[in-house]
Amino acid sequence: MRRSRLVGFLSSILLAAGAALTGAATAQAAQPAAADGYVALGDSYSSGLGAGSYISSSGDCRRSTRAYPYLWDAANSPSTFHFTACAGARTGDVVAGQLGPLGTSTGLVSISIGGNDAGFADVMTTCVLQSDSSCLSRIATARAYVDSTLPGNLDNVYTAIRDRAPAAHVVVLGYPRFYKLGTFCIGLSETKRKAINDASDYLNAAIAARAADHGFTFGDVRPTFTGHEICSGSSWLHSVNWFNISESYHPTAAGQSGGYLPVLDSTA
Repeated sequence: MRRSRLVGFLSSILLAAGAALTGAATAQAAQPAAADGYVALGDSYSSGLGAGSYISSSGDCRRSTRAYPYLWDAANSPSTFHFTACAGARTGDVVAGQLGPLGTSTGLVSISIGGNDAGFADVMTTCVLQSDSSCLSRIATARAYVDSTLPGNLDNVYTAIRDRAPAAHVVVLGYPRFYKLGTFCIGLSETKRKAINDASDYLNAAIAARAADHGFTFGDVRPTFTGHEICSGSSWLHSVNWFNISESYHPTAAGQSGGYLPVLDSTA
């Protein structure tokens, strides 16, 4: 083979190899980032109200370093962690103000939402301060809302999450039962306690059904809180907290680490 032809032959091989390498590098660069970021959405049960150790920059959202999302991040070190859950949030608040960090690199989303939509604070206030019949009537109103309006509100949230984070595994966490029944306990009557527990079950069932229809995982915290309800003698929930009334009927730090975190661990 003449020298000129040999040089041309070798040049063509090198050019082809270079093009192949360039194409491979381009394809590799075009691949999306791994979907392993974690975004924690929701209401006070996710922000950690009641657990103390609040992050000062979170203001009235009362995000706690003892809340289950913060604990899960510390134990698992996802590539990114965004904690936007906020005390008092309703479904509309999540859609309007918490979804910004979601994206194609989001691999895990956790959320608790729906209790405030159903009037959680007003139900508890009525049941604590008024008669059995007033408590039962207010709970009946809340259950009617859960039947008529809450499913559509949850659909709006869940659809918005999926649209913004198509690769994410979404864990929807529920709410605990509040009271241990059948034991002597100063405070609410047994009638009220049972009605509140039943209302929590009713709300959880509605949330779980909507989560399943969106392909999300429901994290049931009732088993982990069993034995740690109010009136159990080892409660992971605040009763009425007169020193910080907003913390009433919210998980303590132990409720976050022992009640919520294991459920996220097992479902994430």
